[in-house]
Amino acid sequence: MYDPTRLAALVAVAEAGSITRAAARLGYTPPALSQQLAKLEREAGAALLVRHHRGARLTAAGELLAARARRVLDEMDQARHELARLAGLSGGRLRVGTFTTVGIHLLPPVLSAFRRAHPDVELAVAEYEPPDGVLAVAAGEVDLALTHAYEPAEPAPPPAGVVVEPLLVEELVLVTAPGHALAGGSGRLPVAELAGQPLISSAPSHPPRKGVEGALARAGVTPAVVCESPGYALVCALVSAGIGVAVVPEMVSAMSVTPLGVRQLEPAAFRRTISVAHRGEESAPAAESLRALLRGTFGRAAGRTGEP
Repeated sequence: MYDPTRLAALVAVAEAGSITRAAARLGYTPPALSQQLAKLEREAGAALLVRHHRGARLTAAGELLAARARRVLDEMDQARHELARLAGLSGGRLRVGTFTTVGIHLLPPVLSAFRRAHPDVELAVAEYEPPDGVLAVAAGEVDLALTHAYEPAEPAPPPAGVVVEPLLVEELVLVTAPGHALAGGSGRLPVAELAGQPLISSAPSHPPRKGVEGALARAGVTPAVVCESPGYALVCALVSAGIGVAVVPEMVSAMSVTPLGVRQLEPAAFRRTISVAHRGEESAPAAESLRALLRGTFGRAAGRTGEP
């Protein structure tokens, strides 16, 4: 039996013509997608891909398997759709809240799978900077919302009637320009070694900055913040250009469009938990279906970042 996830990976590469583009479409990192394809090749007992400097192309065996895989995946989508109709998911509207990082890197393939399974359900997506998405669920503005919380920080209890369900925990890591001295070592980098380093950071009240500054203060170090930016994409671009270093979630570093050096930190207490906020048992069937897809997709992402 072939794993449907690996079959979907092969079809994505066939359509995208590149492991990198296929990985972005599916919410994987390129190395993780390559691992899935290598396992599929072992299952098939044949080479399925030929990699070249412009991307990847399928071998004759890969083309044959991809054609069959499309049929299998289409049948599975049709089965999900028919089951959804039996469950009453043949119409209505699902309103989803998200924040930028997850909205770009993990949510699109989930919504694509939901749309294939439930084409009659209208989707509406709105952007909320956490914790505003949780408040939007409480106010009835959206049916569910993706949100996050950073550690170390004091957790805020959710509003009455709202359940916050963790999906993925990721570390915060140091990012530097490629070839930077701090990126070259092995093992975790003690936070105290950031002393004197120009730091590109977020607003003073942002939890990651407060956590890093608190750790530096305990080590007797004052951070040298040279630039403040509200968006991780700009932070990574400035870091890549050599303006300074930054501490960002692991997903941000993995999905950056600019080249970066990455180093884990010591202590390993800097984390971000990504969760979905919903109305518990009062949630509509469409919201329940999307939550199941989120759990599956984010669970795979957790495996790729080394989380349990």
